[in-house]
Amino acid sequence: MIADPVLVEALIARISVWRPDGFLTIGICGSQGSGKSTLVADLAEQLALRGVRVATLSLDDLYLTRAERQVLARDVHPLFATRGVPGTHDVALGLATIEALARGEATPLPHFDKAIDDRAPESGWPRAPADTQVLLLEGWCVGAAPQEESALVAPVNALERGEDADGRWRAYANAALAGDYQRLWSKLDHLILLAAPGWEIVAKWREQQEAALRQRGGSAVMSEAEVSRFIRHYERLTRHILATMPDYADVTVRLGEGREVLGISEHVTG
Repeated sequence: MIADPVLVEALIARISVWRPDGFLTIGICGSQGSGKSTLVADLAEQLALRGVRVATLSLDDLYLTRAERQVLARDVHPLFATRGVPGTHDVALGLATIEALARGEATPLPHFDKAIDDRAPESGWPRAPADTQVLLLEGWCVGAAPQEESALVAPVNALERGEDADGRWRAYANAALAGDYQRLWSKLDHLILLAAPGWEIVAKWREQQEAALRQRGGSAVMSEAEVSRFIRHYERLTRHILATMPDYADVTVRLGEGREVLGISEHVTG
């Protein structure tokens, strides 16, 4: 699978305008199934072909270790056993990585091994080259702003109604997003949003991904019911991102139901 070549070229052109003499960090936000990982890989390849020293990092690679998340699930809320929402990442590790890159150091890039649901040993992490010029940081909630407390009161789905009736889980995740995650986002020089048509399409995309995995077989594949429950962990913030991020992302790429590019718009300030 490759990203839309027209989109890749358009973003490469934009990055060439953004890129100063020093280090540049670009955030790429996109819901599950939106194709952000493919896009980042293609952007990195094209930048490298143009002689740019580029590194890529996924927010997924900053997950807390399994032991740390088990403590969070025990002490804060059981739903934190599932990785993904704000509060389940090692933000300090992300900040340290970006700061090392900004200093021009050859830097180990964290790697999370989803096959074992734990952080991979540091000895096996890839390394970004010294004097990296561009870092592409991608993730489903990269750049997201917290919700107002009043927006947290009503549950958005059955998971929240049944397993977070008192709102403790969503309040903790939102507080984390309002805190250290904003420090991480402050390191972004620019933000690109891959905007899905709506939450219902995101859920459909995620089920399509798992259905393809089922056809191939494998012990870690989720059933349709398991996928339905899993994606509800992400519904609240995904809806919020789609409603608010187009107002401040530097570039918003509107996607159709088939992930086709419907339009590319830039946010102009002042």
